[in-house]
Amino acid sequence: MTLFSSRLFLSTFTLAVSAGAVLLLPFSIISNEILLSFPQNYYIQWLNGSLIHGLWNLASLFSNLCLFVLMPFAFFFLESEGFAGLKKGIRARILETLVMLLLLALLILGIVWVASALIDNDAASMESLYDLWEFYLPYLYSCISLMGCLLLLLCTPVGLSRMFTVMGQLLVKPAILEDLDEQIYIITLEEESLQRRLNGLSSSVEYNIMELEQELENVKTLKTKLERRKKASAWERNLVYPAVMILLLIETSISVLLVACNILCLLVDETAMPKGARGPGIGNASLSTFGFVGAALEIILIFYLMVSSVVGFYSLRFFGNFTPRKDDTTMTKIIGNCVSILVLSSALPVMSRTLGITRFDLLGDFGRFNWLGNFYIVLSYNLLFAIVTTLCLVRKFTSAVREELFKALGNPEVYGYFCFC
Repeated sequence: MTLFSSRLFLSTFTLAVSAGAVLLLPFSIISNEILLSFPQNYYIQWLNGSLIHGLWNLASLFSNLCLFVLMPFAFFFLESEGFAGLKKGIRARILETLVMLLLLALLILGIVWVASALIDNDAASMESLYDLWEFYLPYLYSCISLMGCLLLLLCTPVGLSRMFTVMGQLLVKPAILEDLDEQIYIITLEEESLQRRLNGLSSSVEYNIMELEQELENVKTLKTKLERRKKASAWERNLVYPAVMILLLIETSISVLLVACNILCLLVDETAMPKGARGPGIGNASLSTFGFVGAALEIILIFYLMVSSVVGFYSLRFFGNFTPRKDDTTMTKIIGNCVSILVLSSALPVMSRTLGITRFDLLGDFGRFNWLGNFYIVLSYNLLFAIVTTLCLVRKFTSAVREELFKALGNPEVYGYFCFC
């Protein structure tokens, strides 16, 4: 129980660091606006630039600690059994875990050393490779950040289109031209029919019983949804659902428009680069054209992008089996989910600044990433995000039309008519 609690504690700590990384940029933006609005207020003197810089450095430090030490330790400790010939127990497992961590560290450091030497092969770079703390770890974290941003580039557009489906499942849809009483009556008859067939089968027909039980479970789920739609008030059906869908559409459209504007700024102004000239400092000038309202909009969009990226991450086929399930999630899956969320949340401030969602400069080690100064990488990232998001949204909203068209083309008479035309 103690071993399980320790692994669970490390996973919980990693999720807490992920939450801190997500809140880092919104807290910095709102702090800048508060300092601008109340520059001489005695009760907010604790809120200053040094505190914000310290929080960014702590977020970077704990992200590195969780990503390269705590989570690998939890995974290797979970899989360890102790070396052959040693007495089985906690000490043997800890020894094997430490040896595996050392070998993993040597492997990763060797790969990063070779990659850096191949990419930037000059005397200064070769000397800096031997500086473990000032160059090596930030460079390694820069590579992880780039991988996280690429993962966000893959997940966020999918999540932005998937959010409409997810919210449609959580909310009650308007009953337009639908008779819910008739549907509930039909589904009740179907449920009773399946129950009678299930009671009439003998226990020897195991396959048919399992198939009927699954079908009965699906019918009960559908009946529960229909009853919930019937019990919902008219306000919930006719006002909440359309309002939420319109709000999602507005937020998605604003995100795409901001990225398009950022692409234009990158082409005409080099200070739009994420690693460009530093701003006037925290509390000296507003980073949004619309002041406090613009800052609030930026914060909402940042949280919206984070939620969309998580939804898109679990919607991808490759990560579909990663989805946590109640009372059916192994410790290995929990560790994998914690690492994935940490990578996504650590890359969120970088992605938000790269896409131009906010103009707040990246502080601490987040602003030292080498690839942020590459114009072609930043421009390509913005273009890909805008194009992929637009394609996902077009595919989402035209899916119903395409399905009906394919059904029509499946009809031989309709297909012959189209071919004749």
